[in-house]
Amino acid sequence: MIKLFKVKEKQRELAENASGGAPVKKQSAGELRLHKDISELNLPKSCTIQFPNGKDDLMNFEVTIRPDDGYYLGGIFLFSFQVSPIYPHEAPKVKCKTKVYHPNIDLEGNVCLNILREDWKPVLNINTVIYGLYHLFTEPNYEDPLNHDAAAMLRENPKLFESNVRRAMAGGYVGQTFFPRCI
Repeated sequence: MIKLFKVKEKQRELAENASGGAPVKKQSAGELRLHKDISELNLPKSCTIQFPNGKDDLMNFEVTIRPDDGYYLGGIFLFSFQVSPIYPHEAPKVKCKTKVYHPNIDLEGNVCLNILREDWKPVLNINTVIYGLYHLFTEPNYEDPLNHDAAAMLRENPKLFESNVRRAMAGGYVGQTFFPRCI
């Protein structure tokens, strides 16, 4: 049975070479699923997707989120996505490239979103992840923090938390940490 597949593959290769066509790179199942997910994206107007390495590299892309509500209104936040060849059986790796004062995003850009960790299931898709990230900005969650200081501030003094968010987004210090402007 295995030899049959090898013979068929060799015949296909010979046919391609005889017709002068360049050998076609075979897409992994993950690439095919990601292509489908991207073609079916239904993003809010405040989210955009870019492919910095060109459309040939779908497995690495960036998403910009501009929250239109909540504490982070007016901010611009860039996320990088790295998608594994075994996607959707493994969640995409997502990093926030914008330094942000947020309970669910640490200063290194790691994101605490349950569907990127323990709650990931293959039925989820890129659209779901982007909406999850967008939701982190409209409804930050102090109960599952990566930045414990920001979470404590949101829980104990929401007005001061809002002031810290505004200062950080405008480009300034919150405590000993400097945040570049992201408005």
